[in-house]
Amino acid sequence: MVFTPEIWPEERPPSHAANCTRCELHKQRTRVIWGEGAVDAPILALLDNPGAREDKQGEAFICSTRIMLQKAINEARLEKSDVYATYLLKCRPIRKYDKTVAREACSGFLIEQIKQKKPQIIVLHGLIVAETVLAQPEAKMSDLRGHWHQVFQGIPAIVTYHPLAVHRHPNLYRNFLSDWQMAASKIKEQTFNQHDSEVK
Repeated sequence: MVFTPEIWPEERPPSHAANCTRCELHKQRTRVIWGEGAVDAPILALLDNPGAREDKQGEAFICSTRIMLQKAINEARLEKSDVYATYLLKCRPIRKYDKTVAREACSGFLIEQIKQKKPQIIVLHGLIVAETVLAQPEAKMSDLRGHWHQVFQGIPAIVTYHPLAVHRHPNLYRNFLSDWQMAASKIKEQTFNQHDSEVK
């Protein structure tokens, strides 16, 4: 079957987030981006911040990040219903800003999402996300990839490359796909164990 990327349905932010003024990014943004994909998905894909999601007329388009992410998900034999994508920052930066302050200001929204959605696993994309969530400010991707971490009070998480980095450096795709296959295996294992427990 030929892979065809698509625009996933976007989840609207709650009103308290849509009108957020916690950091300077509210002066830069066009709007708040809460997340997209299946709202009850078992996998939460976490990226650093929204990129270019609309053209000058406000029409959504499929950017390089979306293409690489969806390609790996497809080749890992996952369904689009298995994944919800969101960000550390809910606003798209367009000029310099205080990254530490912005991430701290936005952290509550991510925690809110985690508590609401209760994902079975989380895929951390890129060193910025990994360093922030794992509280390892000088970690190396080679040290973080390939094994499971515990985040947000016990949720299994893996670290992989940012999809845009994979787009720019195609040689990374093999490892990127391997990480997503690792996530797919974990979900299938959890689903099997849950079904087996219910049967017993």
